Amino acid sequence: MAGKVIELNEQNWEQEVLNSDKPVLVDFWAPWCGPCRLLAPIIEELAEELGDKVKVAKVNTDENPNLAIQYGVRAIPTIMLFKNGEVVDTRIGVQPKEMLKQMVLAHLD
Repeated sequence: MAGKVIELNEQNWEQEVLNSDKPVLVDFWAPWCGPCRLLAPIIEELAEELGDKVKVAKVNTDENPNLAIQYGVRAIPTIMLFKNGEVVDTRIGVQPKEMLKQMVLAHLD
């Protein structure tokens, strides 16, 4: 599974995020969002580097607006880290890879 960014939607959200046995880093984004496009390669790199410890996933907020509303996403990109089905950390806007990596590592057992 290392290296693969999972595309999330309302159908697979519960299985992939809420019921995941490892933390899940979720990038809420949209195709028209310039900063989201800047963040995309960073998300891919994190999937490569951390994929054995954490799931890395994306939610297109245009296609899945209810997920964005449910989790209070008001600006994109928004990056949330889920552990045991709960949000444990959130970052808004483009973030340096190392900052996101440290966010994930801080929540690993």
